[in-house]
Amino acid sequence: MFRRAIVGLLLVTAGCSLSTGGGGQSAGVTLVTHDSFAVRKELLDEFQRTSGIKIDIRKTGDAGALTNQLVLTKADPIGDLAFGVDNTFASRALQENVFQPYQSPDAGKGPQRYQADDTNRLTAVDVGDVCVNVHTTGLKGVPEPKTFEDLANPKYKDMLVVESPATSSPGLAFLFGTIKHFGDTGWQDYWTRLKANGVQVVSGWEEAYNQDFSGAGKGTRPIVVSYASSPAASPDTKALLDTCYRQVEYAGVLAGAKHPDEAKKVLDWLISQQFQAEVADQMYVYPARAGVALPDVWQKTAPLPTDSAALPADQVQRNRETWVNQWRSLVQG
Repeated sequence: MFRRAIVGLLLVTAGCSLSTGGGGQSAGVTLVTHDSFAVRKELLDEFQRTSGIKIDIRKTGDAGALTNQLVLTKADPIGDLAFGVDNTFASRALQENVFQPYQSPDAGKGPQRYQADDTNRLTAVDVGDVCVNVHTTGLKGVPEPKTFEDLANPKYKDMLVVESPATSSPGLAFLFGTIKHFGDTGWQDYWTRLKANGVQVVSGWEEAYNQDFSGAGKGTRPIVVSYASSPAASPDTKALLDTCYRQVEYAGVLAGAKHPDEAKKVLDWLISQQFQAEVADQMYVYPARAGVALPDVWQKTAPLPTDSAALPADQVQRNRETWVNQWRSLVQG
């Protein structure tokens, strides 16, 4: 994920406790999350001190790996609370009954705009729209592409690098975006044309953005699948807002949690004004809570897209594996 390279002051390895060691603490809460979760140490220390709740953060890879782990361990959950299941995987987690119902008192202050269903098992924490990004100077005089269709034009041959939807959350979101745009009968032909136009497929965001994309390093490809927020940290780049797919990340109290009451308080904190005000700086995503100001530079270079695509959760659940397998046959077969 894009956030991994720039998440700020605190990146914690899997299984590492973030407790300050202060006195008077009650039962601890294990927060299971993805590798890109980050929080400023002072903010975490303040919550632990005032709530008396020790938070142990355990990281389990990206959103897909996190969801798989939660499903596999649902009979004996590995934590009390999970954060980072996104809308490309939420339907699977809900179908497998990984989470228990809980509606935070602050859910109505923005997060409910992005609710996954009406059962209150998942609460939106952040939004991170996946969009095609271009390195404007790296195009070397070629006009900037604007649409999905442009990317299959021979003038952009060998310029695009994407993440595999089989191994990458942004790659899966991009695939869903093409399915939404071209429909059930058109997306496969589109990917066939992308393949003929020299699209490069890599395993994940880190490789695509920081190795192959010319806008972030020594790569040679000036077009990449990344996030709408990416241009805030990468000069001479811009997101193509007509290619965005809405990616929402959720938190939920795990069914069978050993400390559900404390876990609910941690979830409340994740959508509090204090935590949400730092989501952009720490994880390079947009806050789910309404009325939270973005950093000044984001206002100019990375405004939240207003018309991102999305597929219904039930359609994603029914077709995810079929679509990925069809994509494999087309692009990698």
